[in-house]
Amino acid sequence: MQEGFFIFIGGIQPRRVTVDPAPRRCPRCGLHTARLQRMDHYLSLFFIPLLRVKTGSEFLACSRCGEQPAASPDPPAEESGEGVCRFCRKSFPAGYLYCPLCGRRL
Repeated sequence: MQEGFFIFIGGIQPRRVTVDPAPRRCPRCGLHTARLQRMDHYLSLFFIPLLRVKTGSEFLACSRCGEQPAASPDPPAEESGEGVCRFCRKSFPAGYLYCPLCGRRL
């Protein structure tokens, strides 16, 4: 009788993917250094990504001040403590100088 021995070296690892390489205005610092990216998860074998198993949500990543998650439309600003852009009418977390969606100064 022959016995087998199997070792699997692999797993799921995150990988940052640039969705749009065009520079955008960062909502925190106001410079055009942000890129639209998303974090996907891949099945890897021997540390080589082979198959995407999960597509993440998009966010703005600024090379100067770090990642800024893109705001999603939530409840109205009065109930959630968020601001509303007067140009695009989307809600975003309070404390931003620029709208994270349209990039205009608030």
